Amino acid sequence: MRILITNDDGIHANGLAVLERMARTISEDLWVVAPEVEQSGQSRALTLTAPIRVRRAGEQRFAVSGTPTDCVLLGLHELISGKRPDLVLSGVNRGQNIAEDVTFSGTVAAAMQGMQMGVRSIAFSQAHGFRQGVGIPWQTADAHGPRILKALLARSWAEGVLINVNFPDREPEDVAGVEVTRQGFRDEGIIHADRRTDPRGNAYYWLGFRGTLSDPAEGTDLRAVYDGKISITPLHIDLSHAETIGALSRDLGSFGPA
Repeated sequence: MRILITNDDGIHANGLAVLERMARTISEDLWVVAPEVEQSGQSRALTLTAPIRVRRAGEQRFAVSGTPTDCVLLGLHELISGKRPDLVLSGVNRGQNIAEDVTFSGTVAAAMQGMQMGVRSIAFSQAHGFRQGVGIPWQTADAHGPRILKALLARSWAEGVLINVNFPDREPEDVAGVEVTRQGFRDEGIIHADRRTDPRGNAYYWLGFRGTLSDPAEGTDLRAVYDGKISITPLHIDLSHAETIGALSRDLGSFGPA
């Protein structure tokens, strides 16, 4: 099996090394195409107004000056010679990608681009910040990632679907199980703007996460991660809202030409 590996934390990220170890449990034919520097929060951004530079960082290993989506596009179209990859793996992200996070996550976006190009794709993230004074438990993704990956690949899923996996902020032995979930939604905004002043007296802003827990419903990715479980969420790119389509069609469908 040929695997394209990418992320949004950059080619030197700890989580990328975790993902490479995970991938080597199923194949040695790995191609790493990752951003040169961190690209968190880039979502599906494409670099359209500047050149993209590519640096060879080793055998079958490339660092790209652009976004995670750029990496997958270049990997599949230009950088991987010979056989097309059978699988795109993205991550392991430093921090959870659950609920509305998935709409701005570069990690999820990379998997989405692979899915859009007809390659089975999985995004992995390691939650942290739920325990005070404790570092990121990469050992949890290391311990549980290979069996989750193998279990997923032993099954099929529909075209147009990617899989989003989140490991909880717990030690490996404290993980409470695995749950297949739907995307949740927090009951309050998680992003805030911190207003600061530079040495010349000018205001600037730093965006950050509030870190406030919500009260999510059972069956959601939020609840699973809060409860210490590994969350597995099938996602797709169709953002249409069927109920509103029906309501608007009933109200507006009879409109004739203006």
